[in-house]
Amino acid sequence: QVQLVESGGGLVQPGGSLRLSCEASGIIFSFYTIAWYRQAPGKQRELVTTVTVTGIANYAHSVKGRFTISRDNVKNMVYLQMNSLKPEDTAVYYCNANRDLDYSNYWGQGTQVTVSS
Repeated sequence: QVQLVESGGGLVQPGGSLRLSCEASGIIFSFYTIAWYRQAPGKQRELVTTVTVTGIANYAHSVKGRFTISRDNVKNMVYLQMNSLKPEDTAVYYCNANRDLDYSNYWGQGTQVTVSS
């Protein structure tokens, strides 16, 4: 059974930092592109960042320079370091594992991030 479990969300003041984690099980983690998406109330889910199987990262323009994604293929973990947080970063953040070769695609349950003073 495939599971992606996010953790690390919470309430933080503007300008603060949070580190999200996603632990994967039930898949060969190193075979998958991993992404973080987020969904704010009343808005569509949007792609925040991805990291490929070779470790190449890409970021949405809105988070570039503030967020950093990293992966540990030994621990089956992916991390999202979020700095200089803004109120508009408030959303539920979801971890996603995707493999184009066989169209497999998995989601975590999400973790809430709230940026407010």
